Amino acid sequence: MAQDPSFDIVSKIERPELQNAVAQAMTEIQTRFDFKGSNSEIKLTEDTLVLTSENEIKLKQVIDVLTTKMAKRGISLKAFDFESKIEPATGQTVRQKVKIQNGLDKDQTRQITTLIKDQKLKVQATIQGESVRVVGKKKDDLQEVMAAIRNANFNFDANFTNFKG
Repeated sequence: MAQDPSFDIVSKIERPELQNAVAQAMTEIQTRFDFKGSNSEIKLTEDTLVLTSENEIKLKQVIDVLTTKMAKRGISLKAFDFESKIEPATGQTVRQKVKIQNGLDKDQTRQITTLIKDQKLKVQATIQGESVRVVGKKKDDLQEVMAAIRNANFNFDANFTNFKG
C-alpha cells in the first residue's frame, strides 16, 4: 500500500549559504571606503553570529550589509534574533551576538498546527520534536497548507523539507 503524501515544516538555515553571505559581507566591509581602517568583523559560530565594530553606528552598517547579502542569497531574516543588546567589547569596540534559530520550539509548533487546523483541510499535522509533519491524501491539500504557512505572518522562519509523494 502506498503511503499518503507528506512533508515536514522545520526551521533550519542552509549553513553553506549563510557562510557565503558572511564571507561576501566581510569582503564588502573590507573594501568599502566608509569602513576603511575600522575594526569591523562578522564571526559565525555554531548557533550565533558575533558582529563587532568601533561604535553602534558602524555596527548598524555592518548589520545592514550582512542582511542585504543574506536576502540576496535567499536566507530568511526571521531566522535571526537581532534584538539582543549591544555590549562593549575589547579595544573600544562594541559587539552584538545574533542568535540563529535552529528548530521550532513548542509554542511555534503549536502556532503552525493551529493554523493548519483552522484551514479545515483533510490533512493531519503531527508535532515531531522541533518539526511538524503534515500528511494528507491529496497533494493539492498539502500545497494549500504550504501556501497558508507562507502567507502567515509568523515571527519565525518556517521551511518545508522531506517531501514524500
